[in-house]
Amino acid sequence: MFSARIVQLRSISKLALGLALALCAHSSSYGQSATAPTSSEAPERIDEVWQKASSKYDGQRAMILKDVENADREGRYRADWESLKNYEAPEWYKDAKFGIFIHWGAYSVPAYGSEWYPRMMYVEGSPEYRHHIETYGKQDKLGYKDLIPMFKAEHFDPAAWAELFKKAGAKYVVPVAEHHDGFAMYDSGLSDWTVAKIGPHRDTTGELAKAVRAAGLHFGVSSHRVEHNFFLGPGRAITSDVNDPQYAMLYGPAHNWLLNPSGTPLNNDFTYVSSAWANDWLARSAELVEKYHPDIVYFDWWIGQAAIRTNLARFAAFYYNSSLKYGDHVGVINYKDYAMQEHSGVLDLERGQLGDIRPLYWQTDTSVSNKSWGYIENDTFKSPQFVVDQLIDIVSKNGNLLMNIGPRSDGTIPEQVQQVLRDVGAWLSVNGEAIYGTQPWRTYGEGPTKVTAGSFHDTDVANYKPEDFRFTAKGDALYIIGLAWPASGEAVVRSLATIVGSEPVASVDLLGGDPSLHFEQRGDGLHVHLPAQPPAKYAYVLRVKFQHAGR
Repeated sequence: MFSARIVQLRSISKLALGLALALCAHSSSYGQSATAPTSSEAPERIDEVWQKASSKYDGQRAMILKDVENADREGRYRADWESLKNYEAPEWYKDAKFGIFIHWGAYSVPAYGSEWYPRMMYVEGSPEYRHHIETYGKQDKLGYKDLIPMFKAEHFDPAAWAELFKKAGAKYVVPVAEHHDGFAMYDSGLSDWTVAKIGPHRDTTGELAKAVRAAGLHFGVSSHRVEHNFFLGPGRAITSDVNDPQYAMLYGPAHNWLLNPSGTPLNNDFTYVSSAWANDWLARSAELVEKYHPDIVYFDWWIGQAAIRTNLARFAAFYYNSSLKYGDHVGVINYKDYAMQEHSGVLDLERGQLGDIRPLYWQTDTSVSNKSWGYIENDTFKSPQFVVDQLIDIVSKNGNLLMNIGPRSDGTIPEQVQQVLRDVGAWLSVNGEAIYGTQPWRTYGEGPTKVTAGSFHDTDVANYKPEDFRFTAKGDALYIIGLAWPASGEAVVRSLATIVGSEPVASVDLLGGDPSLHFEQRGDGLHVHLPAQPPAKYAYVLRVKFQHAGR
């Protein structure tokens, strides 16, 4: 079985080699072998090899950059932060609250470790490094490029995906158009290494865009292209195909990631970035806008790297101005950390939440899966209740939740993930009135259970108690969302106690249940008598109307 597998993979490797022969000739300066380590080479020399390999698309790249220049001069927004800080997120996005993120690519073929497999398989001694040798062979004989033709997406059904996302209650969908691995999951005119030319031979992003919009949902794209500047860097330290100039178009410059150990990556990153790479990133990002007219463009953290920031302002002006020509609302850029001036886009917290209401709109992105953003075998998954509770907390603090899934390489979505989405959708079908189109109330909530604020803390939340409530508001209604059903049969909301200046409550309804509940507004809070059983799983919602117009 093992020898037959190697023969098959070597055959695929030869196919990938044939596709890449036009890239560039092997340089004798790399020694006797094209795969010998090159980490000691000067970064300028390494970058020149990538530039030469990508030069066949110089003309197309220049045309797109000209479009960017023209749009930056002609629209409402200029390519400077003083202009961009006048940005405001569109109302549809603020009303949507819940979206689906999709990490899907050739890294789902090994289905091991995480979506960072393309990097980690070249990190000597890592579990991915050992797994790759044991499963496929050594990295100089069979590298990441050879996994790409195995990515077939033979069961990819964009209409079925869109139907599932709509049933989940999502209002927008954001697939990763390109991850750090450098393989474009769209029909790029700037690379040989795209999903339309290798593997599925389909524009999976374009097909999904049509299906999602046909289902009445908004469509966005995510680009992690900028981090590709260094992502395959570990391959230069060992004997591997990353060193071979024939594959430089795919593997990119693969520079050494020069990062100080303390502080944020944006403040302490000194990785070499050429102007050619910064311009290529800008062209690739603009290409996505011109091809797919996305309502959202999500970026990972490295757009804040010092060498990229000027082009980031150029892209933001181009995208915002272009989106106003394509539709009736401005687009959304999701950024992390301090990559953008805070008024110029929408802050995103990876796997994290905030401790209080943020006046500026924001978003959390996290994943149904716990170990990886992309599909891996033997992953674990969040429960529907966890997702619902997280959505409620985020919305009460003026944010959106972008929930990620990782399909298999064949295009199927694991049934356990599908069930989580369906269960979340079932809750939203009953209680969505308290989520969609709402705004924060005067306080986000009350109760003893607090979230740990910041990125990478989304699972650091204790079980909610019957005393925990979150609040949202819409029109003349206040929505009180109880995060745990009280065994006593009575909900007590302290924030609605009868004090000087408080509003008298006129009615209390249970969404999905009794239209008019018995209640008493006392000095210690609003006491609401609940039925014996909740109307749906997970959290419950009380709709409160007041005797006066104000709240």
